Amino acid sequence: MNLTKRMTLKCLFIIYIGVLLRITVFRSGFGFRNLCQNGIINLTLFESYIPLIKSRDIIRIIYLFVGNIIWFVPFGFYLRRFGKRERKSWEIWLLGLLLSFIIEFLQYVFGTGISEMDDLILNSLGAWMGAVLGKRRKK
Repeated sequence: MNLTKRMTLKCLFIIYIGVLLRITVFRSGFGFRNLCQNGIINLTLFESYIPLIKSRDIIRIIYLFVGNIIWFVPFGFYLRRFGKRERKSWEIWLLGLLLSFIIEFLQYVFGTGISEMDDLILNSLGAWMGAVLGKRRKK
């Protein structure tokens, strides 16, 4: 791969990470005034889906469930396909879990979202799916 293509892909990946952080952490309500005062942690798996299932809010369920997966697929795909070295799928899953944990932690610190266990699971699943999709073929 030539240098221009590599630089373009790196720039796109950086933009992707910026957009990901913007929609998850640095959204409305973001600020330094109330650090660690408004954050919410939910450790019960998929608890937020129960009211949505009861109300049959299929659109919101799909948005939350599939969205948490889809947003991390590019992360896994990029790392597997274009990283400096070829990583194994489990390594990318672990990196996805770490990135997701950092996002959930920042959401808690800045009070810009609910830090949930199911987000960790779904985000890391998305990273793993991206890694599987990006698997290089042996030449």
